[in-house]
Amino acid sequence: VAATARETAALRGAAVEARHARRLADLRGGRARVVAGAEIDSHELLLASVPEEVQASYRERLLEPLLHYDRDHRSDLVATLEAFLGHSGSWQRCAAAMHVHVNTLRYRIGRIEELTGRDLSSLEHRVDLFLALKLRG
Repeated sequence: VAATARETAALRGAAVEARHARRLADLRGGRARVVAGAEIDSHELLLASVPEEVQASYRERLLEPLLHYDRDHRSDLVATLEAFLGHSGSWQRCAAAMHVHVNTLRYRIGRIEELTGRDLSSLEHRVDLFLALKLRG
């Protein structure tokens, strides 16, 4: 659903907005999918508008090292990354939520940084990894 077009000149923009809302609704899945125009200014729309093969490549480049490490070492680096980003990089809150000592969390984050080549103190690198996790589903 697009925002109301108040004049003829705004119809093109409303049609584009509705098309983006449809893409976002398709991405969300489920039986009933309604997305309002106000919802299309999120990262979800941005991700939905990227071709699937680009999404897959991006996701694999950033997360494959962690997924392989987790599989080979029976570790939880992907879950740790999700928790760390979910707690906005707060060491104390993340460690408490994961029921681990903050030094354990620091070790895991260091390992994530080493494997991905990303610095989790950098906003840009956090955003890259956040988007890759969102593409994972």
